[in-house]
Amino acid sequence: MTGILILLATSVLLAWPLGLYLARVMRGAPMRIDPLFHWIEKPLYRLLGVDPARGMSWRGYVGAFVLSNVVIALLTMAVFMTQAWLPLNPDGIANLRWDTALHTMVSFLTNTNQQHYSGQAQLSYLSQMTGITGLQVVSPMMGLALAVATLRALFAPPRQDIVADGDRRIDVGNYHADVLRLCVRFMLPLCLLWTVLLASQGVPATFAGGPQAAPMDVSTGLQEQKIPLGPVAAMVAAKQLGANGGGWYGPNSSFPLENPTPLSNALELVGILLIPIAVIFMIGAFTGRRRFGWLVLGCMASMSAVSIAATVWLEGHSPTAASALLMEGKEVRLGSDATALWAAVTTQVSNGSVNGMLDSMSPMASAVSLVNMLVSAIWGGIGCGLQQFIVYLLLGVFLAGLMTGRTPELLGRKLETPQVRLLALLVLLQPITLLTLTAITLAVPGLSGTSNPGFHGISQVFYEYASAYANNGSGFEGLGDNTPWWNLTCSLVLLLGRFPLLVVPLVIAAQLAAKRRAPESPGTLQIQTPTFALTLLSVIVILTVLQFLPVLVLGPVADHLSLGLH
Repeated sequence: MTGILILLATSVLLAWPLGLYLARVMRGAPMRIDPLFHWIEKPLYRLLGVDPARGMSWRGYVGAFVLSNVVIALLTMAVFMTQAWLPLNPDGIANLRWDTALHTMVSFLTNTNQQHYSGQAQLSYLSQMTGITGLQVVSPMMGLALAVATLRALFAPPRQDIVADGDRRIDVGNYHADVLRLCVRFMLPLCLLWTVLLASQGVPATFAGGPQAAPMDVSTGLQEQKIPLGPVAAMVAAKQLGANGGGWYGPNSSFPLENPTPLSNALELVGILLIPIAVIFMIGAFTGRRRFGWLVLGCMASMSAVSIAATVWLEGHSPTAASALLMEGKEVRLGSDATALWAAVTTQVSNGSVNGMLDSMSPMASAVSLVNMLVSAIWGGIGCGLQQFIVYLLLGVFLAGLMTGRTPELLGRKLETPQVRLLALLVLLQPITLLTLTAITLAVPGLSGTSNPGFHGISQVFYEYASAYANNGSGFEGLGDNTPWWNLTCSLVLLLGRFPLLVVPLVIAAQLAAKRRAPESPGTLQIQTPTFALTLLSVIVILTVLQFLPVLVLGPVADHLSLGLH
């Protein structure tokens, strides 16, 4: 327990100054380090043909976001489909099948990193470096850019309005400048630092092909084994810091080459939490509303503490944790507490990496992981987590207004029918998508590919879709998911869970920013209070846990009860 508290405290202490630095980067004010980065940024601006000082309306910002995703998607798909003929393929790996290539591209483009392939066996070094690691750097920064634009519209001091054809539009910043500054000044330096630290612990960092080794036990008929290597450290650094997940190796961070020592395990855990918490510390300094920043931090930290405590107890100290059945798939060198902490953190952050198989966890511990992903705002993914929290915030404001008999207002701006309709779209999209596809997959024989036909099989299927929608990427292994059905349906869920959540809050924020601000009065709703924080947490519980309660009961709860009977 002491080790858990030290790791969490370290993450918070490192995230605080990092968040303040991130706020300065996104404000675009002159900084002493400008000469260090201008020689990289200015040629890229010229290459893209953009003026970083020119602001955009929300339509221009979203348009640039969508266009950049389309271009990157086509390039990545081309690499996956032709990797056998491209350089940096010393192991002679073949091209990916079209549906696997599509799912992999969409998965990493959406900052989800859900894997229906085994990285060391099915991707070349070039594919891992460009289509995987490259997107692990860029895609989280795209999400964070959308979240920053939303904060500008909602809370930041007003910028110069853009007037086009008589239409007053709010300047939410420049998409290209935001993403480029985030990548060059923030993400890449952190990745470089973490790469060096992980390489020092023995994580491979080489372009050489893997060596051949003689197995200790030749009774299986295997005379020699090829040890897969590669520039693993850089990929692991990006996957953890960018809330990406995924893994160079199929077993992910439970594999000794990807996570060789207790220190590497601690570095990767801190890396998972570092940027999502730093984004929360950024809010107060960036918007000038520090009390609002503390509100977000308090709500997220409270949910995180409950989730971690429940997972650690259920996995390592509850009566069901003593079952020998739960040891299959566990990395015994790390221990149950370290595995449980990782499982809680990785699903809170929408990271998706694992250091022990989630399929082997106690049923109720896996239920906590499911709830973490359904909430998707306990820290959450980089950018996505903050956007999801803003959705809950707006819903809390709406419901609080109804309960007090007043027109719902946020910072003096009325929340009216167009905004509520957009919020309703987001609220309904998640259960409709997840429950419909789960029901179809379980109802049609041959589609699910579960390794367990009972209650655990329901959990396997629902978890796969919930993970895709939450931009998480973790999964219950044992699921036969590399099929056209799984690849295509999960690609659809990945897209629905990513783009509406990033775009709709920005649209609502821009609509609110364009409204006339009403002066505050004694009856104005104060959102920066403990009372509203409790209201907000209640809204989150009602919208996530209760609407998915039937499938949770049929899956992990029933699985837990059946395990107790045996």
